Amino acid sequence: MKDKVVLITGGSKGIGRRTVEEFSKQGYTVILNYRQNDAFVEELVSELKEKYHNNFFPIKGDISVPEECERMVVEMWSKVESVDILVHNAGPYVKERKSFADYSPEEWNYIVNGNLNSVFYLSRLIVPKMREKKWGRIITFGYDRVESAPGWIYRSAFAAAKAGLASFTKTIAIEEAQNGITANMVCPGDIVGEWKEADITSVKGHYDPLTPVGRPGTGGDLARIISFLCQEESDFITGAVIPVTGGKDVLGKVFHE
Repeated sequence: MKDKVVLITGGSKGIGRRTVEEFSKQGYTVILNYRQNDAFVEELVSELKEKYHNNFFPIKGDISVPEECERMVVEMWSKVESVDILVHNAGPYVKERKSFADYSPEEWNYIVNGNLNSVFYLSRLIVPKMREKKWGRIITFGYDRVESAPGWIYRSAFAAAKAGLASFTKTIAIEEAQNGITANMVCPGDIVGEWKEADITSVKGHYDPLTPVGRPGTGGDLARIISFLCQEESDFITGAVIPVTGGKDVLGKVFHE
């Protein structure tokens, strides 16, 4: 697996960064996609290379723009032969609670493009190389119970995009199974603030009364399940939607705020 190449979108901060560290620790060649803040990313890449000594490439671009995806892929093919693991971590989430009727078309399209269309834009360019190798792993991100398309009050655009993405992920899993490619979705619970970049070990001793398991969730919880789904032996797991919530009712919390 150390010979595999993994591309992680939105990999400079939050859960994306924690996932970058997880794959770097295991010796993968890691391509870190980011959209802005060149100086910060340059420093981060230098830090991670020194720490893990794996092959590491940053690539700047907005995955919600088809032309940007095409440019990035051309740049990637100049550095690596293919991408074996594609982790679609990036996707905008607007914290402001807003009724669907209060969205402007521009705001709605921003959320849907960033969370749904971007997965199509990038995957269609990466999958052909996976088909050639008869091996690939695709990971998308959803939310609690997204596979049943529940309503999520004041999160209409995000919920609609992710529900569509859950269906799209399952479709990829079916269509690409014969090519040795799996596609699965992970659904984070309420992982907030500094915990997004934290490892599981750092959370021991911290009590969270709102989570049934009794502790906050971390980026490490997500990175661990993503890593497992991308293993050689995980090829029988595809089309799955996996909640990583600590048993918390994420939608219920939002509804009662």
